[in-house]
Amino acid sequence: MSGRLFHAPFVNAHEGFELTALVERSKKIAHENYSGIKSYDTVDALLDDETIELVIVNTPNPTHFEFTLKALQKGKHVLTEKPFTITPDKAKQLFEVAKKNQLHALPYQNRRFDSDFLSVKNVLDSGKLGRLVEVHFRYDRYRIAIGPKATKENPIPGAGLLYDLGPHLLDQVLSTFGMPLSWTKTLAHFRPHTQVDDYAHIHLAYPDNLQVFVTTSLMVVDSKPAYILNGTRGSYAKQRADIQEEQLLSGMSPNNPLYGIEKENQEGSLVTVDEEGIKQSEKVKSIKSSYLNIFDAVHKTIREGKPYPVTQEQLLAQLRILNG
Repeated sequence: MSGRLFHAPFVNAHEGFELTALVERSKKIAHENYSGIKSYDTVDALLDDETIELVIVNTPNPTHFEFTLKALQKGKHVLTEKPFTITPDKAKQLFEVAKKNQLHALPYQNRRFDSDFLSVKNVLDSGKLGRLVEVHFRYDRYRIAIGPKATKENPIPGAGLLYDLGPHLLDQVLSTFGMPLSWTKTLAHFRPHTQVDDYAHIHLAYPDNLQVFVTTSLMVVDSKPAYILNGTRGSYAKQRADIQEEQLLSGMSPNNPLYGIEKENQEGSLVTVDEEGIKQSEKVKSIKSSYLNIFDAVHKTIREGKPYPVTQEQLLAQLRILNG
């Protein structure tokens, strides 16, 4: 799913890339959508292709370090799915190898370009909330059955909900508020016979007594707002949209003019209070968004040497929280 939805369509759509090859170990179906693409049986065979400059690693979590390291050792730039690695020490090792070989090892954090999250950023930038007091970021689903993917459901490093959806939420928090002063973490197991966490909650404390709460759960039948921000002058609430994933699943191209535009009635709710204590309510419409932006950032980092928006400091902080 990751390759089919979140990577191949964007590499193919961006004029700075040429989608050349991929690994298909069993079913050979990529050619149905991308004529002329090479389909390798193994990762090593793909890495031996000297025409390839950039490799995307979107394999199961426990293999990210191994395959990213192999790609760097073969002289390739690498874009690695979340979680970048399981531990911060492994991430540091990859960054060191990349630097030594004058290559880029880049974390893939596409959810920075979700329309719902961008609406949060815009409201914060407006200053209408006043001084922030309390922030909640959630990513909820309802999936009571144990899934078929062994690397997600068996008790091995990198399995469980925290490592699945936690990187999205933590990257959004860290890119918005910076490094926390401290944090506490709670994991729980609720589904019958689960061997991994299916609930995670992280409380992050920031300067000026700002309290940030990150929660993800597979036990939410009726999802509430994914983003709630309370400040001294207002509150903002926004439901999760996931419009890009929905459109990609339907087969829509990232180049479609309608791509990344939220449906009607998905606006955020902003309530502010003036100096006389009078409340005002308004709907906040999200701007058009696209995961193509992260591929554009990858291209500019490799070709133009521009700083990559997901910094190593942010990535290492994310992994310390996940792993700590």
